[in-house]
Amino acid sequence: MRSIIITGATSGIGRELAIQYAAKGDKVGLIGRRTERLEELKAEIGELAYVRTLDVTDHERAEVVYRELIDEMGGMDVMVLNAGIGRIQMLPPWRAESKLIEVNSLAFAHGCHFAFDYFREKGGGQIVGMSSMASLLYNHRAAAYTASKHFISVYMTGFRQKARRIEADITITEIRAGYIWTEMTERAKGMFWVAPVEKAVRQMVKGIDKKKNYIYVTKRWRLLAWVVKCIPEWVWNRI
Repeated sequence: MRSIIITGATSGIGRELAIQYAAKGDKVGLIGRRTERLEELKAEIGELAYVRTLDVTDHERAEVVYRELIDEMGGMDVMVLNAGIGRIQMLPPWRAESKLIEVNSLAFAHGCHFAFDYFREKGGGQIVGMSSMASLLYNHRAAAYTASKHFISVYMTGFRQKARRIEADITITEIRAGYIWTEMTERAKGMFWVAPVEKAVRQMVKGIDKKKNYIYVTKRWRLLAWVVKCIPEWVWNRI
């Protein structure tokens, strides 16, 4: 039985990760902003679920919550940094982009730092970052979102290099997901190769358990990733 903490657990991928890991007999620490949804999920999972309400952009509070959950669960083996947002239509452009960067990049970096320090002291563990195929793309319509995913990818690469230079056995796993049916994507247009969240998360769990460095979800996106890496900048400028 492992102890797995998941941020952004109130819906979509985070919620499904909690359900599937609990079904495997693992303890799951559920973190999110919406208390009612966390309690509903806890009621569905049962005694293997531990919940805390948290806005991950509150870094001081986040450290307290992470440590409370770790103590209550008897340790932490995996931390899944899943909290993230897409474009916020109801806010003015800069306010929307600054909030997105604060959640997707800065709060992610804080969680990664916390987990890395904890696992270094413990002697090992696994950090899972929810990136995206957007980490390989450039999009003038969603500059802040794609940039935030580039940040996650490069940041995790740096921490993977750090992990190789210390004695602790720390695995850094980046999930590069394509289109998945969730609340965040239900209004999106132009999606293709869209996967049900249950199928996508099954592949994530399988890759996480194998301690892979990179997981493409679904697997076919690996082919597109190879193609994208071959595209020069001048082509992106014309798209």
